[in-house]
Amino acid sequence: MSDTHASTVLGGHRTGLAATLRTDAWWIGPALTFAGFSAFIIYSTWAGLQGMHYFVDPYLSPMYSPLLWVQPGVAGGAPVADAWFGTWPAWFPALIPVSPAVLIVGFPLSFRFTCYYYRKAYYRSFAMTPPGCAVSPIQRKKFLGEKGLLIFQNLHRYALYAALVFLAILSVDAVKSYFRAGHFGVGVGSIILTINPILIGLYTFGCHSLRHLVGGRLDCYSCDGVSGVRYTLWKRITALNERHMLFAWMSLLWVGWTDLYIRLVSMGVLHDFNSWSS
Repeated sequence: MSDTHASTVLGGHRTGLAATLRTDAWWIGPALTFAGFSAFIIYSTWAGLQGMHYFVDPYLSPMYSPLLWVQPGVAGGAPVADAWFGTWPAWFPALIPVSPAVLIVGFPLSFRFTCYYYRKAYYRSFAMTPPGCAVSPIQRKKFLGEKGLLIFQNLHRYALYAALVFLAILSVDAVKSYFRAGHFGVGVGSIILTINPILIGLYTFGCHSLRHLVGGRLDCYSCDGVSGVRYTLWKRITALNERHMLFAWMSLLWVGWTDLYIRLVSMGVLHDFNSWSS
């Protein structure tokens, strides 16, 4: 028996970490995903823990929106009037960093972490279970039913509702970015903040859970007028869903870029060209 046949199991797949009969460069996708996710995780964690340089009138970083509490007198911080509940409370646990970003990060994070596309991405790139189609995983375990992480991932359908609320909030932030001290104007930051909810919306409205919510439970689309409307919506969402990976990446990277732009303008590294000032 040849070595190839000796190292295969039922189904024709080779055993051993990353073992495969594939001859293409299958590892490029997982490697790029690992690098991209790692870079975003490192940057977003650092940026979220800073608690400063997240605001420059009238621009608010999407990583800090909505502002629940703010700490006054912070460099590049938002005014207390912009916070929903005012100044940072004295009773807040000292273990939690004094940064508005840490108060809201769980909502967008839970939506993306449980997303069907992101599951595939981090399973392949970080857990290597498996690292690719027809590629042997890091380990083989007998499936013992849904538990632990698999149960948590079922929360995606509920995280969707929070994502829709955050999309509305970010859209309001985009509108506010065209007004400084009550005067209408346009700046580079305004355009960047406007593109942000558009990309997030394309990603959110292409969600598998939303697609199922709109039309996945119907047995007949043409039985009545209401179902016909739902079928039309379902087709539109399906078109976005077919590009879910593209919009997932575009929206993720744009959130990071938006925060970075506002941070650099707040620090004086970049100048925001706008119609309010020279």
